[in-house]
Amino acid sequence: MLKALSIQNIAVAKNLNIDFFDGFTVLTGKTGAGKSVIIDSIALLLGAKGQRDLIRQGERTASVTAVFDGTPGDGGFDENGELTIERTLSQDGRSTVKINGKSASLSAMKETAVRLLALHGQNDTVSLYDRGEHIILLDGYADCQDDVLAYGEIYSELCAKKSEMAELERSLEDRSMMTDILKYQISDIEKVRIQDPAEEEKLEKLRTKIKSLEHVTKNANLVYRALAPGEKGASAAYLLERASSALRQLSEVMDNAEELAMRLDEYRYELIDIAEQARDVIDSDEVADPEKQLDIIESRLAAFQRLKKKYGGSLEDVIAFRDDAKRKLRDLEGGEDRMEELRLEYRILAKKATAAADIISEKRREAGGRLAGEVMATLKSLDMPKVRFFVDIRKTQGEDKFNSRGTDEVDFTVITNPGEEAQPLYKIASGGELSRIMLALKCAQTKKSAQSTVIFDEIDTGVSGGTAERIGMKLRALAENIQVICVTHSAQVSAHADNHYLIEKNEVEGRMESSVRTLDGEERVAELARIIGGINVTEMQYSAARDLLKKN
Repeated sequence: MLKALSIQNIAVAKNLNIDFFDGFTVLTGKTGAGKSVIIDSIALLLGAKGQRDLIRQGERTASVTAVFDGTPGDGGFDENGELTIERTLSQDGRSTVKINGKSASLSAMKETAVRLLALHGQNDTVSLYDRGEHIILLDGYADCQDDVLAYGEIYSELCAKKSEMAELERSLEDRSMMTDILKYQISDIEKVRIQDPAEEEKLEKLRTKIKSLEHVTKNANLVYRALAPGEKGASAAYLLERASSALRQLSEVMDNAEELAMRLDEYRYELIDIAEQARDVIDSDEVADPEKQLDIIESRLAAFQRLKKKYGGSLEDVIAFRDDAKRKLRDLEGGEDRMEELRLEYRILAKKATAAADIISEKRREAGGRLAGEVMATLKSLDMPKVRFFVDIRKTQGEDKFNSRGTDEVDFTVITNPGEEAQPLYKIASGGELSRIMLALKCAQTKKSAQSTVIFDEIDTGVSGGTAERIGMKLRALAENIQVICVTHSAQVSAHADNHYLIEKNEVEGRMESSVRTLDGEERVAELARIIGGINVTEMQYSAARDLLKKN
């Protein structure tokens, strides 16, 4: 069960700490006291988006920490039988998670929290107006979520295949025009004869080199004349040759004259090599006719630019465009054959999808009857004895029979008065009726769930008096097997609780802060009287509050 909840710097909750117990717990308080902050904080642990505006004004971070009590070593609980989930929000939009003090992902947090608790808010009740939610609720009760996921993978393949068929069909309708367009595009690209995507970069470098040819020639010639042997001038190679010859003439007076002469010979050969490499720069074929070469380069670069403008931002993109055009042309030229292949593949997938959907349908039909029976039994105890509740499951037909959850449409329908026909919930149910139907659905779902804590946010909306008291009785009965926590504005519901907490908001150092305290004895009587009476509480309302507590 949920053992403790700590909320730091979320809206009006600067430092809110609540210790929970088993059984049925209610949270009450005036509007704006901070009850919704508690619900929002629990929603954060269940994976809700961490909005920055939740962080208390002036603070850099906010956090929610929940401690659960369980079996040591089971499902993530430590040796003390505790499991702690902490989520921290920061002003820069980041969100961090820790499970038992160790960093974890948001998905791991959600997976862990969903296993332990369920939160049913006011939006869940409103969602009953959405027919799409009915099939999700039924699947949860029928335990067929894994089957729906397995079917969903086949359905995704089916949709992709259908899209491919539709695209090919559109192409075949305009085949003549499309064939001409594709042939022109392929020819337009291929006549430029792109062999290497890096050619453009190489040509740009060569163009730069040729444009600076005068500068290159001058320096290359200077290097050659300075180093290479020649008829005129004292080049380095010529001087080294003279020096080497002179050294050999000194061999009679220098022991190492020959060795030094050989070293000079080596230097001379190296200098001649450098000189020849410099000369090669201006003797190479690529700059034999600079003007002609520049014309060729500029023309080819212009062709590249034209192709890139039409078919992609780089030569790689242009080549990819050409290859894709060739594939499309092949498909068009052999379009009927390819369409037949796709139709066969689609039929095979449709057969697999039908088989998977039939398994889900069978589970839904079996579960639908049980769910209807449980809901009606609960509604009878909630002062709706004559209401008939049905789970209407219809098989979709035709070529488009598949949807994202199978081949069924599900509607929850009711008969509120004898003699009438069943009508969809969204057409006839009032707010109070909808709240009770949602509670009945959640009670049925809870019996199927392994979650040990269920939190209801104002499940009693739209009801009062004896009906509210019956809801309180139902929640207390539910709490015999699991921990039930309920935010409520009903004195009749509150009177049935084992534990009663009051959420208050007070001014602390010039700012409003929420706090929580346990109510017992006369304090609990006073809170119930406030809920019954409003602003000016009378002795009669105090007496009514005492009677409620005494009766329960």
